[in-house]
Formats: sequence, C-alpha cells, structure tokens
Amino acid sequence: MFYLKKFLDFLTTLFLISLLTFLTFQLLPGNPALAILGPEADSAQITALEQKMGLDKSLPERYISWAWQVVRGDFGTSYQYNQSVSKLIRGSFAVTLSLASVTLLFTMLIGFFFGFLYAYIRKTRFFKPLVSIHSIWFSVPSFCTALLLILIFSVKLGLFPAMGYSKLSQGFFAWLHSLVLPAFSLSLGSGAILARYTTTSILNQGKQDYVRTARSKGLSEWGVITRHILRNALLPSVTTLGLIMTEILGGSIIVENVFSLPGIGRLIASSISTRDFPLIQALVLYLALITLFCNFLVDVIYTLIDPRVRAMK
Repeated sequence: MFYLKKFLDFLTTLFLISLLTFLTFQLLPGNPALAILGPEADSAQITALEQKMGLDKSLPERYISWAWQVVRGDFGTSYQYNQSVSKLIRGSFAVTLSLASVTLLFTMLIGFFFGFLYAYIRKTRFFKPLVSIHSIWFSVPSFCTALLLILIFSVKLGLFPAMGYSKLSQGFFAWLHSLVLPAFSLSLGSGAILARYTTTSILNQGKQDYVRTARSKGLSEWGVITRHILRNALLPSVTTLGLIMTEILGGSIIVENVFSLPGIGRLIASSISTRDFPLIQALVLYLALITLFCNFLVDVIYTLIDPRVRAMK
C-alpha cells in the first residue's frame, strides 16, 4: 500500500506539472507559426502552419492531443535542430547519465570517507584544521574547480582531455577518461555537502542512549560507528544523495559547457538561447520527471534502510 500510494502521488504530480507546463507555453505572447516561418511569411502560409500545428483548435483539445503525443514519446520537432525532440533528449541523456554515474560514485567515496573521518577524529587536534579546509572546499563553485582541473591535469600535465566525450561503445577506459575531470569537478562540491551531513548525522546519533550503552560495553569508537550508528545515520545522507542525483541528472549546465559535453545541460542552454519552445517544453517535463523519480527512489531506499519509515507513512 505504501508503494502504491507513492506511485499514485508520482503520477498525480506529473500530470499537474504537464498541465502547468503546457498552459505556460500556450499562454506566452507570440505566434509559434510566425516564429518558425519568419516575418516575411504571408497570412496564408501562417494559417496553413497553424492548422498543421493544431493551433486552430481549442485549448483543451490541444492539451489532450499534446499529452497523447507525450505518452507515446513524441515531443514534436525542434525548431533549432529540425530533428525529433525525443531523439535529441535521448542522445543527450546518455551523456548526462554517464556523467551522473561517475559523479555519484566520486561523491559517495568523498562524502562518506570524509564524513566518517570527521566523526572519528572530532576529539583530536586535527579536527578543526580539516573542518576549516572543508569550509573553503565547500565554497568553491564547480566551474572554478573545473577550470583549475583543466589547467593542471589537461594543460600542464596532459593526463586528461580538456573537452569532448567518448562513447562507451568506443571503449570503457576511453569513456571513463573523458569523464574523470567533469565528474571530479562536480563531485568535490557535492562530496563536501554529503560529508557535512554524514558527520552531523553521526554526531547526533552518537548522543543517543543506545550508543552510550554500546560505549559502556567497551566497544572501540570505530566499532560503535560502524556497528551501531551507521544504519540510522544513513537516512539524512540518502536524502542528500537524492538531491545531488537530481541536480546532476537535471544537467550540469556550466560544467557540461566548460568541457563541451553534449548532455542535457548543454541542450538546455542552447534551447533557451534560441527560444526553441518544443525542446524547452520537453526539457521542463524531463526535469520534473527526474526530480519526481529521484524523490520516489529516496522514499523506497528509506524503507529498505529503516522499515519503520513505511509504518509511519
């Protein structure tokens, strides 16, 4: 019942977002037919294209027709690229998904390692200097990190490419080689956020009665963290990971443009700059779907980590 309720909430929210997205773009000033044909088109050409695009129908009829096309995976044709919007998004999504996978792996390695490390050494003299470095690290924007990584590892050392993307079909190592720098530039900031939440969660759990009981039995600090605190401390970290995953899958606009990766972020930037409405409309739905899916996935993981969450909801 819990999963069914969440799934119905997912579908209801997606329907409302699709309706709002459609109405927003339909009520914007300007004539799409005129935008496609240009100012030199005569009224007969404009009328013919309006009929072809269904603009002569009522608003409910247009929404039903558009929604049915969306359900079938047809988002229309891009003005800028003169290609199927669905095909464009599928091609870009493959790149963004690759980047997100590597970034998420780096983020988890960085975030959990430093989160556990800070919690473990909190009573030592190394804690405050490391936390100060962490605050600086957390404040650096991803595009600054990206430019610095390009300068060091591409320009100076020549270890990684400064731009471009190699498909997985071209070889696993070539694919990974093209994604290391952009993924690392994104994961440094997100890893710092995850580390902070993980440390705070571990410290909060460390004040609970069951932890004091474990310590009174003579367990080492590492044993207390790994055997008793870890499971409960993971819940806030999972929420943070869900937000990070949503942000990355939504397209890292600046980083993808810095490294010339043909992903969703770069597609969003180009569609906005050229006022490509069919493409923008589809990308808004894509971003909504990604956000809803990640939230749904976080709820499911919650119940796997702690079954009591399902009973409370």
